[in-house]
Amino acid sequence: MTKELIINVIPGGVEIALLEDKKLVELHSEKADASFAVGDLYLGKVKKLIPGLNAAFVDVGFDKDAFLHYTDLSPYVKSILKFTQQSMQQRKGEAADFGKFKIEPEIVKTGKINDVLGGKPNVLVQILKEPIAAKGPRLTCEISLPGRFVVVTPFNDVVAVSRKIHSSDERKRLQKIIEAVKPKNLGVIVRTAAEGKNTAELHEDLLSLEQTWKTIQANLSGAIAPTRILSEQGKTNSILRDLLNPDFNRIVINDKKLFAETKNYLQRIAPDKLDILSFYNQNGTAIFDSLGVTKQVKASFGKTVNLPSGAYLIIEHTEALHVIDVNSGYKSVSNNQEQNALETNLEAAEEIARQLRLRDLGGIIVVDFIDMKLMENKKKLADAMEELMRTDRAKHAVLPITKFGLMQITRQRMRPETNINTSEVCPSCNGSGTIASTLILEDEIAKNLNYLIMQRHKGLTIVVHPIIYNYLTSGLISRRLKWSWKYKQKIKVVADNHYHLTEFRFFDDSDEEIKL
Repeated sequence: MTKELIINVIPGGVEIALLEDKKLVELHSEKADASFAVGDLYLGKVKKLIPGLNAAFVDVGFDKDAFLHYTDLSPYVKSILKFTQQSMQQRKGEAADFGKFKIEPEIVKTGKINDVLGGKPNVLVQILKEPIAAKGPRLTCEISLPGRFVVVTPFNDVVAVSRKIHSSDERKRLQKIIEAVKPKNLGVIVRTAAEGKNTAELHEDLLSLEQTWKTIQANLSGAIAPTRILSEQGKTNSILRDLLNPDFNRIVINDKKLFAETKNYLQRIAPDKLDILSFYNQNGTAIFDSLGVTKQVKASFGKTVNLPSGAYLIIEHTEALHVIDVNSGYKSVSNNQEQNALETNLEAAEEIARQLRLRDLGGIIVVDFIDMKLMENKKKLADAMEELMRTDRAKHAVLPITKFGLMQITRQRMRPETNINTSEVCPSCNGSGTIASTLILEDEIAKNLNYLIMQRHKGLTIVVHPIIYNYLTSGLISRRLKWSWKYKQKIKVVADNHYHLTEFRFFDDSDEEIKL
């Protein structure tokens, strides 16, 4: 698999397209003034406790208070509260040694929100979900700082290794390295990308994150809630940090400043990948248009998504869930109905997995596949969907197909759904969905014709859409003939395929258009 990152800098921010084997699989946008993004750290003020929900509303500076549930408090929330207060009271430039910080006892999983946040204190929180629709951000106190090879989780001394690293020897090797270099009071999760990396690379990544934590500590000094303490790095760098691997073979950017920043970032994290970075400076053609991204966006968003075989998907959104209907269309591979259904469903599954990532659909997704009778075919489809979803970074679960032929998928949503309007305003109806009757159109043409004859124009030609041409010229005594008799001069009617249905224009005997 080959991966490409196409980055389009626009006046309002940045648009990022991720392509896998030339197919658009993710589309991100980052506004220039973006705030409350996933991963941002805020000093929040607890405003209201809701014992019935076992949750609190926290003011982080957004229009609506953010939501913090007890299950997102972190077992170490007492340590976080203590750390927040101490850091706020310390003087600028006098950050305490975090290795000497005394960790408080963990809270119980089944506790009450009032027992922990009863005094409505200031607390360091991290954005878990961006504001969606009318809801404020969702928060967590389980602070995590992601690097390229490791993730740091303050207030514990746990070292964990990604389960996706299957070799037990490699897991033990990575565990020993991290345990040897890990600072006190900072837990570490070793990411899949760390597989095969040496001690120096892992230690450098860990030192960088330790410095980030010191920056957080310094930013809390003298801070007044609500305020942002630390922003997640730009989306471009975040994607590179999480996804950069040997499969990446191209990064194209159309902005010199972002190009330089990305080059510096690559120089730091993967100098061997510098040759895949290029600057797009083709004047006159937008980068997304030139590299085929715009065309894929137009084809991939919207209610109906067509598949190469002739099958198609209908994607509907309701208040509580997303519904995807699979239709065979004119696809016909063989006379075997069961085989046709399986092949169509497998093709649809590949596109559905792509659509979930591309639109960032979240919550419950119900897929109505074409009915299949054989259990082995249903299992093939379920296994295929599991495999196709493996590359999806969002947490998800795929349930087996029900007896009604429905598959249920749950997918974590961190950001608002990507929704792009791919339709264009109809030039005939201007988006109203209706056009004037041809009878009224005939009257409109006749009225303008009468006006031009009164102005002593001669040799008039009326250019209209072919359908209207047929309407005006058909019959033994056509409307065109009646006008010629009425005004005692020849009136010509000409059809033009480029005109929309209700468009008409007048031309004089010199073929010059007469502006009305």
